[in-house]
Amino acid sequence: MSAPARPAVLLVESRRTTFTDHVLARDDVDVVLLRFDSVPLSEEYVQRTAHVPTFTLDTSAPLEDEAARYLRWMKGTRNLPRPRHFCNPNEALQSAAQRFAALVDLPHLSEEQVGWVRNKMTMKDRYAQLGIPHARYRPAGDLADVVAFGEEHGWPVILKPVDSDSCIGTYRIDSPAGLADLPPLDPALQWTVEEYVKGREFQLCAVISRGLVIDAYLSKNPVPVLEVLDGRINANITYAPSEEIPVDARALAQRLADGLQIPHGYLHGEFFLTDDGQFVMSEVAARLSGCEVPMNHGLAFGFDFLHVVLDTYLDRMPVPQYTRDRAVGDLLLPTAPGRVVHISSAEELLRLPGVIGAHVTAAPGDVLDPPRASHASTGYVHVEGATADEVEERMHAVLRHFELKVDQP
Repeated sequence: MSAPARPAVLLVESRRTTFTDHVLARDDVDVVLLRFDSVPLSEEYVQRTAHVPTFTLDTSAPLEDEAARYLRWMKGTRNLPRPRHFCNPNEALQSAAQRFAALVDLPHLSEEQVGWVRNKMTMKDRYAQLGIPHARYRPAGDLADVVAFGEEHGWPVILKPVDSDSCIGTYRIDSPAGLADLPPLDPALQWTVEEYVKGREFQLCAVISRGLVIDAYLSKNPVPVLEVLDGRINANITYAPSEEIPVDARALAQRLADGLQIPHGYLHGEFFLTDDGQFVMSEVAARLSGCEVPMNHGLAFGFDFLHVVLDTYLDRMPVPQYTRDRAVGDLLLPTAPGRVVHISSAEELLRLPGVIGAHVTAAPGDVLDPPRASHASTGYVHVEGATADEVEERMHAVLRHFELKVDQP
């Protein structure tokens, strides 16, 4: 009897290649890459993946035409694996990627589901239907709407685009006078204003297969993510498996998966616990979380987390085998505009207590122009500890040691 054919997946490329590289390294799945010509990719990556079947989508053409061209390409290319599974880890491409998958008859999220996990207003409308506590909000067509909302619900308020990520274009406004400090709002974007939630921020990740949450993993942020834009510690810390955590992570993830009708894959959410103990859901996405959060989970629990993630997109029911019990977090290293004169090396950071991995992306002579975004950094370190609190203490020690000197631009 012949062995069953290996599954094949159409994988959307992302600027961050960690997950793509992991998938390409597996020997139990065939991969076809879906490359959007709008996504910047390094020449090194393009050369390294030159042997992988790749369909490059022309974003200037109608999506329906590109889908038809893909199907012709599939039909006309001999020995090309025929994907029956689909995976999109790219948040910015969520809408177009899921529509493309629908057009070529692959598993996909519906337009309504994409709205629930991408559009911050549609998302909160869905929370309201599900009875999930969330910040009050309203559309902001102009700054007068921001003032009206603040006067009705209190200051501070948060102003943001409805479909952004990494805090891009997101601002805390403490009073009407603070509106004068804002850059001009992009009229091409849709904006929303919402109430400011004061409290501790957490990140929830889950892997889902056939509608069932296989498991969920909770991280804490030492400070709310928006505050990292003001120079505060920028980190995500996965709780150790044996730690007591403030919510039932799996039950919360299942409630979200059911309400958002997520059939499989990776669910990433953020929520607050206010100073008086109230739960407030923030935002959710149906894709891998940013920074090194997925790697933190694998390192903390001692298993190949990305392997489990892909299996859910292949309609498998993975059973994670955990081998470690520790807390692990990623600390983003500070950045600043200017020409780098000196920066701490990965080798010296690895000698610090708890540091188990270091990746420094800047070097003397580099000119830095960091964006106003929560992912801006000069690299990261992975830090371990018995508890999340111990990891946070060790991260502060890393920051005290780390040096970045730049000539001011």
